Amino acid sequence: MTKILIWGIGGKMGRNILDSLPSFQDAVCVGGVDKFADPSKFDVPVFKCGGDIDVKADVIIDFSRPDALDEILQYALKNKTGIMLATTGYSAEQQAKIDEASKSIAVFQSSNMSLGVNLMIELCRKAASFLGNAFEVEIVEQHHNQKVDAPSGTALSIASAINEEFDNAKEYNYGRHGKNCKRTDKEIGIHAVRGGTIVGKHDVLFIGKDEVLTIKHEAQSRAVFAQGAIRAGLFLAGKKAGKYSMKDLVAQII
Repeated sequence: MTKILIWGIGGKMGRNILDSLPSFQDAVCVGGVDKFADPSKFDVPVFKCGGDIDVKADVIIDFSRPDALDEILQYALKNKTGIMLATTGYSAEQQAKIDEASKSIAVFQSSNMSLGVNLMIELCRKAASFLGNAFEVEIVEQHHNQKVDAPSGTALSIASAINEEFDNAKEYNYGRHGKNCKRTDKEIGIHAVRGGTIVGKHDVLFIGKDEVLTIKHEAQSRAVFAQGAIRAGLFLAGKKAGKYSMKDLVAQII
């Protein structure tokens, strides 16, 4: 039985993970961390900070905020606990800390925990390889009005996968605007929409002469991310130190 500690347990994703766990016979939540949550509203121990944790976990699932990273890494490194990071919006300095931590513990990092999204990323990679420079690429992502980072980590992951097929020669154009915006053949357009309660929608347009190919994914509830996160936690438990991603998990499933 894999023992899971949820960092950010009081948030929407933390609660979705708790709701999804009963469908997994080989995983159990032993507690959570959330400085804003009311512990009396949970059936598992909830701690205000990492220093208060008094339960043993096999893996941490993090759906908190970037500013919690230092505390998470401190706890994980001290206790040799694998961490599954689903939080997005990290700075370059924070990402460097994550990469350094992966030399000592197992770190699973993904901008999107949906299996469907990660299949979409691979499809976009193949489309870019096949279509080449004959088709221009634009990415449009849509999320709810409470999402704090833009563009989404998923949109950036899609762009990165596509750009790899062009030897990273493309430049990202964020939210094109102004009076001198003629498109160049060296750019990937990335656009963010925020509003209402949109869970997550990504459209990737491959635009050629007289035709447009669109690859898209829409999450209809946060449950898809929760289930993917739990699968990732189960995958990570017992793994040796290193960096892992949804690509590794999808490869194992396929």
